[in-house]
Amino acid sequence: MLQTSRLPVDRLFRAFSDRTRLRILHLLKNEELCVCDLVSILRVPQPTASRHLGYLRRAGLVRVRKERSWNYYSLAEPRNSFHAKLLECLGSCFAEVPELGRDTARRARARVGKCCD
Repeated sequence: MLQTSRLPVDRLFRAFSDRTRLRILHLLKNEELCVCDLVSILRVPQPTASRHLGYLRRAGLVRVRKERSWNYYSLAEPRNSFHAKLLECLGSCFAEVPELGRDTARRARARVGKCCD
């Protein structure tokens, strides 16, 4: 199996194959968000958001920063050119996922970070 910096290519592709994970990656492309912000914007249950974030973390696509009892997520730096190309492709393909516009609008109205005070 072809590997990229110890992460199997198929794991990266599987991470990109789920609409909720695409929505999360889209929201994280410009800023760090906590789980409660993602739950509010995506309108999914907290366990669902956490499960998808865990999958993205194991795939090496997001990183987590812990502060007190809160987890903050952001996009991971690309580990190699393959990872970078996937993120580049993802950036240009977001128009194909209709929920992203609604997520962006909800994000603009959200009081990001207020749930973690």
